[in-house]
Amino acid sequence: MSMAGGGLALFDLDGTLVDSAPDIADAVDIALAAVGRAPLGEDQVRGMIGNGAVRLMHRALTGTRDEDAEPTLHATAYAQFVDAYQPRVYRRTRLFPGVAEVLATLGARGWALGVVTNKPARFTLPLLEQAGIAHHFAVTLSGDSLPTKKPDPAPLLHAAAQVAAPLEKVVMVGDSLADLHAAQNAGVRAICVSFGYHGGADLGAAGAERVIDDFRDLLTLL
Repeated sequence: MSMAGGGLALFDLDGTLVDSAPDIADAVDIALAAVGRAPLGEDQVRGMIGNGAVRLMHRALTGTRDEDAEPTLHATAYAQFVDAYQPRVYRRTRLFPGVAEVLATLGARGWALGVVTNKPARFTLPLLEQAGIAHHFAVTLSGDSLPTKKPDPAPLLHAAAQVAAPLEKVVMVGDSLADLHAAQNAGVRAICVSFGYHGGADLGAAGAERVIDDFRDLLTLL
């Protein structure tokens, strides 16, 4: 893996590379209906995404960010979510503007590219394939690839080790505090996008090197 021209650029998936909230919201609402709950709709679900599907269902059931739902209820709803989301990972989901162009350009410049997401692998890999961008990535780590996930630094450190990238040449690009804190915990650069699922967090104030409004701005920063 040559990194003569760049380093290793790691990308979050949901809210960074793709706007997946429409499909995720559809699956959440199907799961909620299955356990007798009212639908939340896309706008509400959009604000709950970011820490993996298990936490997403806790948020959908409790209406809070950090409380856990009753275990049996959660297990039932989560199973329904998985069944509903699997066939619709790329039904209404779309790449954000500029993503395909930026990935191709960075690759041509000699950057190694990776995905580090908290999304379960059973969804990550089909989504990347159906979005037509899987071939860009030398390494892909999902929320269940390792014992811990973002904001733990382990997935970022593991990805860097897989392509033998020195940490000073690694950048994490994401949309949430989980991404930013993972980068800070790993000691790598952190660039955030403003258009994802940040849950209202001020990523600039939290220490992002830059917060960009257009994915194509990466080409001047990297």
